[in-house]
Amino acid sequence: MAGLPEVTVAGTLTADPELRFTQSGIAVANFTVAANDRRYDQQSGQWVDGDATFLRCTLWRQPAENLVNSVGKGNRVLITGTLRQRQFEHEGQKRTVLELDVTECGPSVRWATAKVTKVTRTNGGGSTPAADAWGSAPPASGSGFADEPPF
Repeated sequence: MAGLPEVTVAGTLTADPELRFTQSGIAVANFTVAANDRRYDQQSGQWVDGDATFLRCTLWRQPAENLVNSVGKGNRVLITGTLRQRQFEHEGQKRTVLELDVTECGPSVRWATAKVTKVTRTNGGGSTPAADAWGSAPPASGSGFADEPPF
């Protein structure tokens, strides 16, 4: 059985990431990335923007805190994660959204610069290398994860 698709997207943050904490203190950041197709129209001599795709994204643990301290509205980012499609009903209409459970996220350096600062965490008095601070997403629903999702 194949898993959900993992994708990488380059896009722009539509607002500052929102950082929250679960009841047990686990950080979670929610944000939306807009990605659109842009092409040069030779007849008009102008750039033309195509349809935009908006992805609602969720990032957990230390990477969530790092993201909130690193980027904001209007910044271009590169994100990698598991793509999910969710359906819901709003005011009597069925709607479908694409969501991304983010595993990696960082600023795009295509039109900007970024300064990288390593993060270290302390666990019970000792510090660990920054690589150990990057937690993973919680298990999928129904797998015994005690915290409620932030939505």
